Amino acid sequence: MSLIKIISKDFDINENLTENQLRDAMVEAFAYLVDNDFPKLIQILYKADVDQHKLKELLETTEGKSSAEVIADAYIARQKAKVETWKKYSK
Repeated sequence: MSLIKIISKDFDINENLTENQLRDAMVEAFAYLVDNDFPKLIQILYKADVDQHKLKELLETTEGKSSAEVIADAYIARQKAKVETWKKYSK
């Protein structure tokens, strides 16, 4: 299972994106959700199992990044961890 495959379950994204393009797409998607569909944002983060306390702390302490960037980075990091766990236990 690849990172893009996991993320494409929550978002309609191109499967040929580089990691930087993926991050940019996620920042854009989370910026939209923050402004326009907060319940869906919460649902996606909950489903992805992003630690809400850690995310809240990051949002309060990270400077020089928008909230959408902080959320996107936390979401991608969580999904990467899932991929690593899946690889580790699928052998």
